[in-house]
Amino acid sequence: MIETERLILRNWREGDADLFHLHTNTPAVMRWLGGVKSREALREVSERLARWQAERGFTLWVVERKEDGAFLGFCGLKIADDPHGSIKGEYEVGWRFREDSWGQGYAREAATSSLDHAFDRLGAERVYAITFNQNEASWGLMRRLGMRRREDLDYDDPRFPDLNPTIIYEIEKKDWRR
Repeated sequence: MIETERLILRNWREGDADLFHLHTNTPAVMRWLGGVKSREALREVSERLARWQAERGFTLWVVERKEDGAFLGFCGLKIADDPHGSIKGEYEVGWRFREDSWGQGYAREAATSSLDHAFDRLGAERVYAITFNQNEASWGLMRRLGMRRREDLDYDDPRFPDLNPTIIYEIEKKDWRR
């Protein structure tokens, strides 16, 4: 578990898949993720994230607001696993937050503590993040985190032909918190 000033990043547990579906499976949240998914598809995602925690000791953790315990979404770390991607096998930071929590700094707060974890606890030398060029909010956060664009690593993901290319941002340990 990771605590920040306003948030708790924790492992997945029973009932989280339903909250995940309820709060993040909306047209606005899923706009850059292939659209709204079935309940079963999101259950598989939450089960995979719980498995990563058990196997690797990190995942895209559930993010709760300390004030009221509200499920806000997820944020954390994974090993990039897109078979078409240019960063396969590298640490990747990611997030997905419910729409009514946008613009309040939660994603930045959670992503900052996730990057701290990657560099301080996991010994990562660099961490990547991916999005699409059209998703300005996402790459805007990447920039605010100090990440830099790596156009040389951009790639086309066949799952998202209308959104390509997938764009890559990177931050190295030496540049984190300088």
